[in-house]
Amino acid sequence: MQEKQHEKQQRLQQGGALTGWGLWRLNVHRSLKRLKEDGMDVLSSLQLWRADIHLIEGMFGTGILSYFSFLRFLVLLNFIMFLLMFVFVMLPVIITSHSTHNITYSSSNGSECSVYLGSSRQGLVVFHEHITDLLSGTGFLEHTYLFYGYYKLEFIHSHFTYNLPLAYLLATITYLLLSLLWIVKRSAAGFKRKLIQDEDRFQSFCNKVFAGWDFCITNENAARLKRSSLLYELKMDLEEERIKRKMANRTRGEKCRIYALRAALNLFVMAVLVACFYCIYVATVFSQRKQAEDQKSNFLLELVVEYLPSIVITLANFITPLIFNLIISFEDYSPAFEIRFTLMRCVFMRLASIGVLLFSLWVQITSCAATDCPCGYNHQLYPCWETHVGQEMYKLVIFDFLIIAAVTIFVEFPRKIIVNYCDCGLAKWWGQQEFGIPQNVLEIVYGQTICWIGTFYCPLLPAINTVKYILVFYLKKVSLVTNCRPSTRPFRASSSHFFFLVVLLIGLALACVPVVVSIAEIRSSRACGPFVSYSTSWEVVPRVVSQLPTGLRSFLHALASEAFAVSFFVITCLGMFYVIALAGAHKRVIEQLRDQLVMEGRDKRFLIQKLCQAQQVVYARSPERRPLRGFRGHRNDAGLYLVELETQA
Repeated sequence: MQEKQHEKQQRLQQGGALTGWGLWRLNVHRSLKRLKEDGMDVLSSLQLWRADIHLIEGMFGTGILSYFSFLRFLVLLNFIMFLLMFVFVMLPVIITSHSTHNITYSSSNGSECSVYLGSSRQGLVVFHEHITDLLSGTGFLEHTYLFYGYYKLEFIHSHFTYNLPLAYLLATITYLLLSLLWIVKRSAAGFKRKLIQDEDRFQSFCNKVFAGWDFCITNENAARLKRSSLLYELKMDLEEERIKRKMANRTRGEKCRIYALRAALNLFVMAVLVACFYCIYVATVFSQRKQAEDQKSNFLLELVVEYLPSIVITLANFITPLIFNLIISFEDYSPAFEIRFTLMRCVFMRLASIGVLLFSLWVQITSCAATDCPCGYNHQLYPCWETHVGQEMYKLVIFDFLIIAAVTIFVEFPRKIIVNYCDCGLAKWWGQQEFGIPQNVLEIVYGQTICWIGTFYCPLLPAINTVKYILVFYLKKVSLVTNCRPSTRPFRASSSHFFFLVVLLIGLALACVPVVVSIAEIRSSRACGPFVSYSTSWEVVPRVVSQLPTGLRSFLHALASEAFAVSFFVITCLGMFYVIALAGAHKRVIEQLRDQLVMEGRDKRFLIQKLCQAQQVVYARSPERRPLRGFRGHRNDAGLYLVELETQA
């Protein structure tokens, strides 16, 4: 305390000694700091769904809060993606359609490859056909700003020349890079927290017992559930310790039996995945062929054929987690690893199903009835294949939202009514539903992956996804407050976004593959879109670079050379190794500081004991003091540990 008072006096003396320029700088610094704090307060008050999220946090704790915060992040990300595509792609086309600018359209060679009639309905159109077009993106929606094929401008000549193909390509690359940087930035905080909170099992027990309570909870029922949650986590920690000891004491024969069983079950899982992927492939091929026949049928059958790949993917995503949960119980893993392993299997299933769908589409697009495709792709079935892929992504987004809304309205609400007002044994066994955080996160990651893939083919898809996630937020909020209770067995990473962002990063990596392949490898449509004049979408970049001044062109060629790529790769690897070594050093420093804190605590306890013994000796030798019976200690308001000696009466 004396040191703190001395430092305070020194600061006051230094402040009093400031005059003129120094005092003005200090006042400006304080004013700017106060202005920054006020600005942050204003921005936080304008934060999206601030009151709703605080309400959820107060009723259900930080576990459920993490899902809704993650959903809010995706809403903002999709809105930024929409702004990019709108400003640099759609807005120039909208302006030129209402102005007299000199416009150059993407030119084609006039061959059969440039014929594109679309799927507009002729003659009398029945109302249900408009519904089919609205749900599938065909008909009146096909030739709109919604899809790739509508953007057939190449150059806009005003006060300067605007290259729309280059803007389209750069906007696509920008939204992918922006998503990557934003996710990495947000996940870095979670990684730092995970690095600091890495602890041994004894410290984990202590932290859960003494610091595990969530003081944001104000609801009695939520508090009861939080208590059971802590109890479950302690049981799970003890179970992990038991399993670790059991694994350490296994004989060689038991290890062989367990490994053989796991190998057999993993082969079965692979067989299930292959069967699901084959069903998706067959459904996609069948749906494409039926749509190519263009035969009129009844409304429901036509809609089922349109949505057959989406239906099969949804069924696979619903059935496989049930199979995985059943299989994992026989593999004898720890409880925490069971959850992580099952989730990773589900992530692989959901994201790989999109890849299988795209592979099925590209097989149909790149293969022709003849041995050679004169247009470079199957022009007979897909005169504008980018628009067709965009329609498939559009249908996946719409169908995903319809499934979420249908499950919420027609399953979760009736279940709540049945459990509350029905006393039968089945209703009691079914019980009140829990809010499964990982499963709900996988749903929105799946939808976001579709959006990343489809934005190149459907520029308005981020806007649709933004509206979808806003509606999902309110659906999930109402269902949570009305129907659900927090899970009594929460996923351990649910209190932070780290796991969610890692899964989202995997989805982004998967989304980049088909987009890059379609930009760099597959022949652009010759009948639609801004890249009609180019063999591939990427060809616009070298053509623009060739028109630049010599110095700038040489610099860009040097950046694209193999020598620079190898050097950049080596430097990146060295930087990565340095960061890994630095993280390991920081982890060791954290462990040393933790051990130092433990030792300082022991030293303080030892010094307090010695102080008490010395005071006892002094009191015992003093003739004016009565003999001591004992001592007790407590902390005062200043945080000092005081020792009170008790004398005999």
